[in-house]
Amino acid sequence: MTDPQSNNYKWFVLAILTVVYAFNFIDRQILVILQKPIKAELGLSDTQLGLLTGFSFAVVYVTAGVPIAWLADRSNRRNIVALSLGIWSVMTALSGMVQNYTQLLLARLGVGLGEAGGSPPSHSMLSDYFPEEQRGTALSIYTTGIYLGIFFGYFAGGWIADNYGWRNAFFIVGIPGVVLAFLLLLLVREPPRTVLPNEVENEKASFKETIVFLLQRPAFWWIALGCSTASFVGYGNGNFFPSLLIRNYGLTVTEVGMFMGVISGIHWDAGNLPRRLPRRSVGQTR
Repeated sequence: MTDPQSNNYKWFVLAILTVVYAFNFIDRQILVILQKPIKAELGLSDTQLGLLTGFSFAVVYVTAGVPIAWLADRSNRRNIVALSLGIWSVMTALSGMVQNYTQLLLARLGVGLGEAGGSPPSHSMLSDYFPEEQRGTALSIYTTGIYLGIFFGYFAGGWIADNYGWRNAFFIVGIPGVVLAFLLLLLVREPPRTVLPNEVENEKASFKETIVFLLQRPAFWWIALGCSTASFVGYGNGNFFPSLLIRNYGLTVTEVGMFMGVISGIHWDAGNLPRRLPRRSVGQTR
């Protein structure tokens, strides 16, 4: 299993990176399901919650992703993933210790910074571990980490919050990530980089050359626009959907976590779910 050239080893690496990706989304989504108790204890507004779960996180995540991807082209990708996992896990755990909005905002900025270093190096590693004919399958399996993470983030986060408090929810999902970061360093090896035909090894395109290259491909920009628009709508809706169910339909955090975990984790369309639920207390704003 420790031979990087072993067929079994590359699948083992894929499994480890998929679990890392699941932790990425557990730590990202758990704040969404914990909004009600956090809002009540810290006295936050919906605007402040929106900044925590959306804008502030996204700005750091998007901005940091570019230099981290550049670094992944030139250094040890395994180390970048492990360090990033350690950072976002520690910052998630620290979220359970905050005493005010500013501290929670800084902790979530740290989560965004760490998570920006998860996917680019992982994609690059998997592309080197798997030949072209298996790459699509490998990346599809890796992507299941999104839905595993969303499922456990909602499901476990809601149950832990109701039974042990929202602070312990951050501790319980954050600390195992630190352990996983050390396991990643011990068990996963940096693969040799694939050298494409007519490519000079270790010669990397500059940022300017990359932009020029992409400018010559309009399809890239349309794909990027479509994906970003879908994410904008999806995250905007998803970040306040649990609050809608709790305030307007009287569900507990555990119930919402269970519903949202199953629906989002399996990737069903939850668009009509509120209309099927009986109103326990119409107009309730708790």
